[in-house]
Amino acid sequence: MVIDLRKCIGCMSCVVACKAEYGVPLGVWRTWVKVADKGRYPHTKRVFMPRLCNHCDYPICVRNCPTQATFKNEDGFVLQRYNRCIGCRTCVVACPYNARHLLPEARKGKNLPRLVVDKCTFCIHRVKKGLVPACVQACVGGARIFGDLNDPKSQVAKLVSKEQVSVLKPELGTSPSVYYIGGDWAIMDENHSYKFRSRQLVEEFNTFKKNHFGDAFADIVEGESTMYWVGKNMADFIASIPHKAAGVFNAFKKLIFG
Repeated sequence: MVIDLRKCIGCMSCVVACKAEYGVPLGVWRTWVKVADKGRYPHTKRVFMPRLCNHCDYPICVRNCPTQATFKNEDGFVLQRYNRCIGCRTCVVACPYNARHLLPEARKGKNLPRLVVDKCTFCIHRVKKGLVPACVQACVGGARIFGDLNDPKSQVAKLVSKEQVSVLKPELGTSPSVYYIGGDWAIMDENHSYKFRSRQLVEEFNTFKKNHFGDAFADIVEGESTMYWVGKNMADFIASIPHKAAGVFNAFKKLIFG
C-alpha cells in the first residue's frame, strides 16, 4: 500500500470504513490516523499520518508468536489464525508499529472472534475477489493506493519507483509494505505517538477499558486512582482462575479420552 500524505485531509473515512467492515470494538483500531499541529501562530498547519499494520516482509510478530497464530501467507499478507491465538499479547508487545489489539469478550455478533489478537489484514477477503481494501475504497482524497508491488504496471509499483517514499522504522529491518509519500518524520516517529494522542482518543480508550473488565484487559484507566485499578484487575484475575482451570482440565480430558 502507498499512502500519499499530500492528499490526506484527515477526514477519517478510512477509519470509519474499517470499523464498519469488521465491527471493530470501541477503543481499538485496525487503522487509525495520527494528527499533529505544527508551527507557531499564525504560521501553522495540521498534518495527518494514517496508520495500519505494515505487513512486513520480515515480521517481528510472526517470530514472537508462541503458537504460530500469526503467520505470513504466500502472497505477503501477515494474518491471524484465531483458533490458535491464546490471547497472550506477545505479538502486541513485539510489534514496533502498535498495529495490534486484543478483542474483547463482549462482541455484537456471536460468531465474531473474541479474546484474541486482531489486526489489519489488508482486507484479504476483498482482495481475493478483485476488490481493494475497505479503507482504500473509502478514501475520498485518493490518498491510499493498493496493488501488487511486483507488477511493474501497477500504480503502487510506479509510485514507489517514481516518488520519494519512506517507511516506518526502516532501521529495524522489517521491510514494511506500507510506503508513505511526503512523510513528516516529526509525526512518523513512534516515540511521540502516545504523547500526541488527542483527548478524544484517551477518553475513548478509557471507556473501552472500563466496559471490558477481566484479566485480559488489566489496564490502568488514565486520570483515576492507580491502586483502585490494580486491585480490581488482580481481583478479576483471581476470580477467573477456577473457570479457566476447569476449561483446561476438560480440554485435557477430551484429548486423552475422546
